[in-house]
Amino acid sequence: MSMMAGIQGQVLEVTVVGCQKLKDTEWFSRQDPYVVLEYSSTRHRTRTCTDGGKNAVFQEKFMFTLLEGLRDLKVVFWNSNTLSTDDFIGNATIKLQKALSEGYDDCTWTLQGKNGRYAGEVRLILHYAAAKKQNYGSAQLAPPYAPQVPHYSAPYSGPSLYPQVQYSQPQSAYPPASAYPHQPSAYPPPSASAYPPAPSAYPPGPSAYPPPPPPPSSTYPPQQSPYYPQGPYPGQYPPPPY
Repeated sequence: MSMMAGIQGQVLEVTVVGCQKLKDTEWFSRQDPYVVLEYSSTRHRTRTCTDGGKNAVFQEKFMFTLLEGLRDLKVVFWNSNTLSTDDFIGNATIKLQKALSEGYDDCTWTLQGKNGRYAGEVRLILHYAAAKKQNYGSAQLAPPYAPQVPHYSAPYSGPSLYPQVQYSQPQSAYPPASAYPHQPSAYPPPSASAYPPAPSAYPPGPSAYPPPPPPPSSTYPPQQSPYYPQGPYPGQYPPPPY
């Protein structure tokens, strides 16, 4: 299905942005250009850009009802005169194929004079909203989903593609453990000695300090110390008799 099928009765939006490097048809003053758009029998005219000269700006938007089989738009530039007829500056034929297929076209088109020479450039923006609807309707349905079953081939039985690395176990610094479990001893462990320890061959030496005195007796009178002489002492009175 063609992307541009069914344009009959659809609307095309055309915006005249401006022009540059127009052919100047005035000798003593600045020209006053305006633009005429023609599609079949439909004509639209922009305002006159007074003193626009060679670089005029319009920024005007127009709507055209499309006809099936007609995909060209004609643009004509004129110079407005007050006392005489308007002067022809140049024209161009705009191809609508890109706008009708993609929905949008922003291009600069070259104008030609009466003798086919360069007469300037015009910038137009074309917008065709129905292109998106037509493209959506003409999109083909995606095929139904079918799961892909993987195919496995036989495993590779040839020589290895990578070098074989031999690994050796590190030697332990300790002797290997016995492979047999520990057997209990046939004899009981030795007990404590059945004989008392032998006496020492030498008697114990004398102590360097005298033995401590016996604890004091609670009887009265107190016992005299064995380490001090008994009184009376010189310069003292004899003890009273009991």
